[in-house]
Amino acid sequence: MTEAYLCDGLRTPFGRYGGSLSGVRTDDLAALPIKALVARHGDVDWTALDDVIYGCANQAGEDNRNVARMAVLLSGLPVSVGGVTVNRLCASSLEAVGQAARAIRCGEAELIVAGGVESMSRAPFVMGKAESAFARTAKMEDTTIGWRFINPEIQRRYGIDSMPETAENVAAEFNVSRADQDAFALRSQQRWTHAHAEGFFKGEICPVSLPQKKGDPVNFDTDEHPRATTLEALSKLKPVVRSGGSITAGNASGINDGSCALLLASEACAKRQGLRPRARILGYAVAGIAPRIMGVGPAPASQKLLERLDLTIQQMDVVELNEAFAAQALAVLRELELADDVPQVNPNGGAIAIGHPLGASGARLVLTALAQLERIKGRYALCTLCIGVGQGAALVMERV
Repeated sequence: MTEAYLCDGLRTPFGRYGGSLSGVRTDDLAALPIKALVARHGDVDWTALDDVIYGCANQAGEDNRNVARMAVLLSGLPVSVGGVTVNRLCASSLEAVGQAARAIRCGEAELIVAGGVESMSRAPFVMGKAESAFARTAKMEDTTIGWRFINPEIQRRYGIDSMPETAENVAAEFNVSRADQDAFALRSQQRWTHAHAEGFFKGEICPVSLPQKKGDPVNFDTDEHPRATTLEALSKLKPVVRSGGSITAGNASGINDGSCALLLASEACAKRQGLRPRARILGYAVAGIAPRIMGVGPAPASQKLLERLDLTIQQMDVVELNEAFAAQALAVLRELELADDVPQVNPNGGAIAIGHPLGASGARLVLTALAQLERIKGRYALCTLCIGVGQGAALVMERV
């Protein structure tokens, strides 16, 4: 079977909700890292690109009507290149990478761009059609995150816990204390600060030029969500779900904007196009879990994949675990029998610091894991996320 290699990748800085990227249309945002990849690899024959696979969780606003294809057209790629949008909610862009690798390994493609986009700032309100003639009622739904147009049977059988509520459920069922969550959140912020100071993220970020009403454009080149904080400050934040709860704005990921694009190729195609294979995609797996504790999904997905690959969690030199909430990240680490502060997990900070633009986060994990593997000259990396409505996804790659 043909091997699938990760050759390169770029992402935008991740913006805060209503922040620097909120004025950028979602389809334009999707095109930015692709455009930057094309510019970086000027010798590649881009007519040979088999497909663009992009993840996007919303698809109710400017990301509608197949945002991957819109990104192709807006990025300057040849019109002959196709594009498809996939949705596995928080793991949408990891799904895109998994599908791209599978196509290459099966021999149905040789060169694919995979990634994802989310503008949570620009997620629209939507309204369903009337259920009867001349109806005088209308219900508006916010598409930023969470449930809408709820199926009553789903609600009866599984509940419709919001994302923070699922984190409270996990904290209770897996005995994750508020103190442990805040300590984890602080480590995420501190690790990002250290990595940023060392210039770690410069290799993966493509700056975004933001036009201004007056004066020259602003060069946006740094993640906007990270915050300088202390354990004392985190401990004073009020719970967001219920009184006496443990989930706060400080130990949860953000509502963010951003995009990420990765370039995958077969070995033969990489050689023809002058690309350098940097990591081999070994496998991808998903697993289901009860929606009310969706945050634990990375544990069964990772265990499933590692068993399939005949590898162990101890062999992973880098683990990029999406920090939707500190509560679920800690529960996953403990299920995988890893220490809360294990250094190979999110060594440069995670989503609590960097942010979590839903459709872009999975590809961001892969890109960051690749850079970290190369920095420490490690061999294996695991990238994994929890997924709303009760799933987990995991991908393993090997540095070459």
